[in-house]
Amino acid sequence: MDENALIDELIDREGGFVDNPDDRGGPTCWGITQATARRCGYDGPMRDLSRGRARLIYRRQYWTAPRLDAVARRAPQLAAELLDSGVNMGPAVAAAFLQRALNALNRGASDYPDLATDGRIGPRTLAALDAFLTTRGTRGEQVLIKAVDALQGERYLHLAERRPANETFLYGWLANRIG
Repeated sequence: MDENALIDELIDREGGFVDNPDDRGGPTCWGITQATARRCGYDGPMRDLSRGRARLIYRRQYWTAPRLDAVARRAPQLAAELLDSGVNMGPAVAAAFLQRALNALNRGASDYPDLATDGRIGPRTLAALDAFLTTRGTRGEQVLIKAVDALQGERYLHLAERRPANETFLYGWLANRIG
């Protein structure tokens, strides 16, 4: 799966400039919050963030830095799911979902050791992913995606329950980001 195509599809889904008063992220463009754009060196109006600049931010901050490129070499569909989750919830949250799912699916640490749920994809997480995929075969990737989707859905419900303004987004999150 080509990372450029994934990022372009993501940008298309996220759309252009939005400034919804219920969104704690504030003004966004192409799904990138103003805070993220500023951290990545963009200081212009969010409305003017170019698609090309957004593509670079996504690649660096949401694909390469969290090591989804390494996940993609093993499980490309899982990497695509983690990219979408990471963009919406933060890369560390998406990585923690993967770690939690791998821990819950390791049959009492008999397939591979439990992981620290630290939200970082490093050598241990990748080794656990390799062991899981080797043990579980071709369906393993789809099962991990379902587990990540389940964790993501639970988090969306929790966010809406905790902050009623998030109910504005809940339907779209569930309709467009799960499964």
